[in-house]
Amino acid sequence: MADPRRTVPDPTAVRVALWRALHVQADAPPHVLSDEIGLELAGPGPGWRKRGDMTMPGVDGVRASMVARARFVEDLVAERADAGVTQYVILGAGLDTFAQRRPELGARVGVFEVDQPGTQAWKRERLAELGHGIPSWLTFVPVDFEAGDSWWERLNAAGFDPDRPAVVASTGVSMYLSHEANTAMLRQAAALAPGSVLASTFLQPLDLLEPDQRRAQETIMRDAAASGTPFVSLYAPEEMRRAALEAGFAKAAHVSPDELAERYFAGRPDGLRPPRAEQFLVAEV
Repeated sequence: MADPRRTVPDPTAVRVALWRALHVQADAPPHVLSDEIGLELAGPGPGWRKRGDMTMPGVDGVRASMVARARFVEDLVAERADAGVTQYVILGAGLDTFAQRRPELGARVGVFEVDQPGTQAWKRERLAELGHGIPSWLTFVPVDFEAGDSWWERLNAAGFDPDRPAVVASTGVSMYLSHEANTAMLRQAAALAPGSVLASTFLQPLDLLEPDQRRAQETIMRDAAASGTPFVSLYAPEEMRRAALEAGFAKAAHVSPDELAERYFAGRPDGLRPPRAEQFLVAEV
């Protein structure tokens, strides 16, 4: 993982923000997710659309995955809010902009953003510079993972109520953690109050991907390793689902990119759709 003391955002968080903005700027409407606030936060300067990670082969599918996973989680939060859930936790929040784009929903649930201290300090400064206030229902929870901080202890100390159900999102995180760390995260999330749900993405092993998608994923993995955040854990869908059940969840379902494509990309004339690399686990307490 990146140095938690850094005063610039994690490069992987910037890439995600730029891919989300590229969906708005390069793909025809209707847009699965409209998010250019992350681009404003990142401030990459002119020419960012010509970056290698914005133009590499297979990048269309990558940005489709980025917007699909964000939309899926936000739809899940809205659904659970209607059912009475009043807490939303974003693990590894990075440049997530849910609080800025969806204040009406954020105010209903209360949002806890968990991330490295340096990244969060930088983000707070950028939000202030851009004129985005920090509402009372948004709580930043700095967790120094490299120093062995417990995200659960920090979350509770920040005002999270473990006796009330919550939605916990962990997207784009599991690949950076060891299998042991992922197992520990699942066990901790499985101890949430009844009615809670975890939505977590995971990446499949390369040998389960089609050749063109495998090449794109190999490029992303090389870039991640070069920036100091290598991918260390990949899972087959049934392996991840079984791990969630063994961790103590009452239910665990695998949501495939095909299901996301049917929900969010059906009928698009440009053929945009998420590839098979990234999958979803939805586990209920």
